[in-house]
Amino acid sequence: MKTIGVGVIGTAFMGKAHSIAYAAAGSVFGDGLRPSLELICDYNPDRAEVMRKEMGFARATSDWMDVVNDPKVQLISVCVPNSLHKEISVAALAHGKHVWCEKPMSTNLTDSEAMFAAAQTSNTQTILGYNYTQNPAVQSARKLIEEGVIGRVIGFHGIYDVDNEADPDRPHSWRMSREASGTGSNADVMCHLISMAHYMTGSEITRLVGDYDTVHKERSDPKNQGQTLVVDNDDICTAMAHFESGIKGTLRVSRVAWGRKCGLRWEIHGSQGMICHDQERLNEIKLYTRSDDPRQEGFKTILSGPAQPPYDAFLPNAGHSLGFIDVKVCELKHLLDAIETGQPVWPNFADGLKIERVMDAIDRSALTAQWRSEERRVGKECRSRWSPYH
Repeated sequence: MKTIGVGVIGTAFMGKAHSIAYAAAGSVFGDGLRPSLELICDYNPDRAEVMRKEMGFARATSDWMDVVNDPKVQLISVCVPNSLHKEISVAALAHGKHVWCEKPMSTNLTDSEAMFAAAQTSNTQTILGYNYTQNPAVQSARKLIEEGVIGRVIGFHGIYDVDNEADPDRPHSWRMSREASGTGSNADVMCHLISMAHYMTGSEITRLVGDYDTVHKERSDPKNQGQTLVVDNDDICTAMAHFESGIKGTLRVSRVAWGRKCGLRWEIHGSQGMICHDQERLNEIKLYTRSDDPRQEGFKTILSGPAQPPYDAFLPNAGHSLGFIDVKVCELKHLLDAIETGQPVWPNFADGLKIERVMDAIDRSALTAQWRSEERRVGKECRSRWSPYH
């Protein structure tokens, strides 16, 4: 059995998720490349050693360049704050490593373009952590769309609400800083919605109008009691979009929506029906077709099951539930197969750059918008707010 040495940079939530996926992939799928857990990195050496023991890595380090330079490491996970993605990814690619980078690509379009350029000159695979597209339920929905079950796709409408930052008493963090995170809800959750829109429709957003709101404009400084820091990125992000294929869509996200834990919900409208999905009900999709018996009007619930691979690698029957980490394992399998076969993987850095360009267009539109209350000026005002994809 072939193995591939892996290194993980970052040990917070996503670093742990990647590590668990690496440990599980071989036993879940039983074929293909089997990850060998070589090196884990955290800037805090004590934390790195704790995670080495917990996750089963051979070695630990506090210097990410050790991972890049290690000859036993062929695949590197980049699970650090967004501002570090570009430097680490470019270095890893220059050393001939495959890269699994968490989303978004970076904090700005210039850095994302540099990551794409580095990938173009490296004979390696890249993938970005848009794992929700690898959910067997989502894969099944996409196949139904491709088979024409809902007719011609005419619309995409998506919402992604979370309450990660809803509490006004939550201290300031790197996610609330443009320097460290880039945009806010745009970078954190809108990027997932854009990736889903591109993947499910098979088309890309080309024009849009965007809007922002920052609800909690200041947060307590976690390092200086009694002091506050400005939140200089967005809590809520909204866009109306035109797709290359002619599809129209709406996308809205919030990181301050109380009660929503992973509220990614989308609808694909077709000329003959509709498919819907709710991420908080991970293992099902809703389908409506106009060909249904009129005495039985309504949406049909389709459960994930063995007929929707790779669900069958995990469980023998429908009705059991896959979870977030399982979908992360599916994402990893997608990457490992691409490394072994040389076939393209989605979303690689080229696909990710298209997502980043949409995010950048939303940002530019939202920051320059001028709302008008006069009804007679609405049309003119809206036209001025449309931003090109590129």
